[in-house]
Amino acid sequence: MADVAEKLQPEVVPAYIPSTVLQGPAREEAIDMMRRLAEHVRNKTTDQADGNWLEPVDNYADEELFRAEVETLFKRIPLPLALSCELPGKNSYKAIEAVGVPVVITRDAKGEVHAMLNVCRHRGAMICAEGTGSSRALTCPYHAWSYGMDGQLKGIYGESTFGDFDKDERGLVRLPVEEVAGLIFVCLTPGIEMDIDAWLGEFKPIVESLKLDELHLFSSRMMPGPNWKVVIEGYLEGYHFASLHPNTVFKTNLSNTAIFDGFGAHERVAFALRNLEANIDEPIESLDPSANVGSIIWLFPGMSFAGSWRERMTCSLVLPTTRVDESITEQRVFTRSPITDENREDLGVFRDFFYDVTYEEDYITGYGVQKGVRNVSGTTQIYGRNEPGVQYAHRTINRLMKENHVDGFALPQEA
Repeated sequence: MADVAEKLQPEVVPAYIPSTVLQGPAREEAIDMMRRLAEHVRNKTTDQADGNWLEPVDNYADEELFRAEVETLFKRIPLPLALSCELPGKNSYKAIEAVGVPVVITRDAKGEVHAMLNVCRHRGAMICAEGTGSSRALTCPYHAWSYGMDGQLKGIYGESTFGDFDKDERGLVRLPVEEVAGLIFVCLTPGIEMDIDAWLGEFKPIVESLKLDELHLFSSRMMPGPNWKVVIEGYLEGYHFASLHPNTVFKTNLSNTAIFDGFGAHERVAFALRNLEANIDEPIESLDPSANVGSIIWLFPGMSFAGSWRERMTCSLVLPTTRVDESITEQRVFTRSPITDENREDLGVFRDFFYDVTYEEDYITGYGVQKGVRNVSGTTQIYGRNEPGVQYAHRTINRLMKENHVDGFALPQEA
C-alpha cells in the first residue's frame, strides 16, 4: 500500500473553486450556516448532541442483522442510484449493481426515465455491463435478445425457430423509478410505490438548491470498503481530520469544528474551512459560503455530496455488497462548467486526490475498524456529543428498522 503521507503532499491539495450556485433563500441559509460556524471558530466549540451514544459492535458484524438491513432498508426505500446528468440525452443508460441486484436505468427516445432488472428474460444473463452509455436498444450478449429502452422485448434472434410465446410477458422486470431534483431514485423491489416528496420532506429544497440537473459528469470510480455503516460514519464527522488527514483534509478544514442539521432520514453536516478562520473578523455577509464552509449533503442510506456549493464536487454512493463486511462506493466527480481540454488535467488531479484520500486514509482505517469489532463482540462503540451526525445516522437506521420490521428479520441490538 502506498505511503499516503509521501504520496499526498500538502502542495497537491486541490484548491476550492467557488461557484454562483447559491442564490436567494439558499444563499441566506448558507450565510446563516457560516455565521454558526464562525461562532464555533471563535469559541473553539462545535455542535453537540444531548449526550453520548453507545452502539453495540455486533451490529457491524452480525450476519442476520445485515440481511435484515438489506431487505428492510436497501430493497424497500428509494435509492438515488443515478444523477440526471449521468443519462444526459435520449437513448442513454446506466447499469449498476445495488446490494447484489443488477439494475439498468434508461432514458428513452422521449426523454422518459425507466428502471429495470438488468436480467435477460430468456436465460437470465446480464444485458448491460456496469457503467453508462447510449443505445437505441438493450441487447443481451448471450443470445442477442433485444429490448427497447422502456424494457419491452423487441427482437429475438432466430425467432422463426424458437417457438411461439407472448412477448409482452417477457419484457424486462420493471422497478419503481422517479426523477426529482437532478436525482434518479429507484426501488429495488418491484411494485412498491415510492413517494419521493414524502421521503425527502423538508430536505427537498436543500437538494433542489444544489442544481444537480446542471452538472457535468467527469469521472466515476468504484471503491471497495468495509461494512457500510463503518464507511458512512467517516462522511458524517470532522472529529478525525487532524489525526487521520494531517497532510490532506486538515490542510483546508478545521478539525472538530462543525454544525449539524437533521431532516427526517437525511442530514447536513458542515465543517469550518481554514479560509473562515483567516477571515473571522470580516462581516459574515461579505464572505462567500462556498469558499468558507465545507458542506456534506447526505441522503439516507448512503449518498454524500461534498463540496456541493462549488465549481467541482464529489458524490459518493455507499452500498452494501452481499457480505456483511464489505461495501462498494461509487465515487463520482462533477463540475458545473462543461469539461474541456483546458480543465481536464486539473479535474484529473482533483479526482485522484479525493480517491486516494478516501480510500487510503478513511477506508483503510475502516478495514481496521471492521477487524477490530469482530474481536470485541459483546462490547460497544461510543460516539461523543461532538459526533451528532454519526449518532443521527444510527438513530435513523434503528428507527427505520423498527418502523418497517418484517417478521423473521433481525433488529439492531441496543446498548
